[in-house]
Amino acid sequence: MELTDELKSLLIETAKQLKGSALRLFQARTVKALGPGGASLAERELGWNRKTIRKGIHEVESGITCLDAFGARGRKRAEDHLPTLLEDIRAIVDGQSQTDPQFKTQRLYTRLTATEVRRQLIAQKGYRDEELPTATTIATKLNEMGYYPSKVAKSKPKKSSQSLMPSLSS
Repeated sequence: MELTDELKSLLIETAKQLKGSALRLFQARTVKALGPGGASLAERELGWNRKTIRKGIHEVESGITCLDAFGARGRKRAEDHLPTLLEDIRAIVDGQSQTDPQFKTQRLYTRLTATEVRRQLIAQKGYRDEELPTATTIATKLNEMGYYPSKVAKSKPKKSSQSLMPSLSS
């Protein structure tokens, strides 16, 4: 079967509008309508992927939609690459943290910056520079763990007013 330019552009534009299983079903039905050799014709003339067409045909014949594993894609979290990272960060930061001096919040404030935590992970825990995440990522991890790097002010006692004792001059 020969595809006209008008039909090609219609099929290509329709396919661009669809995503996921809807696209696969459209491609599979189109290939079945083209008849024998339709998959190779669609690949050659329309630029469709043969594996996608095969998956769509399988979905049409079985009636079961294949799920896309979008959650398995992308960059993994730093904890996945370095399983003990959070424990090591906590071990370094816990000794340098204190609660809110006025006890108004449950936040833990630490004197250490994320860059300093990163430096100490290399020095104390034996991590290599290239395997550790950036200081920005470590700052994010500190915030997720409930630590807030900031200048820690010591709580100051209230000033007492002038001496309350009466003067002894009489």
